Amino acid sequence: QVQLVESGGGLGQAGGSLRLACQASGRTFGSLAMAWFRQAPGKEREFAAAVSRAGGNTAYADSVKGRFTISRDSDKNTMYLQMNSLKPEDTAVYYCAARSSWYSGDLDDYPYWGQGTQVTVSS
Repeated sequence: QVQLVESGGGLGQAGGSLRLACQASGRTFGSLAMAWFRQAPGKEREFAAAVSRAGGNTAYADSVKGRFTISRDSDKNTMYLQMNSLKPEDTAVYYCAARSSWYSGDLDDYPYWGQGTQVTVSS
């Protein structure tokens, strides 16, 4: 069983930056493709970014491309989401997800999920 624990959420200002972290345990970190999804109030959970098992391939939703950067550190078993140029519409609960296969932007492909961390961006 894979356990995922997010951290780093909080309150940010428009134009500012925040960094989220997701620490994984329970399986070899390098065997897991990982992703960030987010869910705004009253909306469905949506894809934000994904990274391949080795970290060499990434994918981003159009809404965050050029502003967010996903990365992973195998020494720390941790994935990150660097969020720059924040916008109020980035306000959401951000979820870390993992799967033992190629990375994907489809939330149904991910069997392992963290508990979520709140990000609130003020204007």
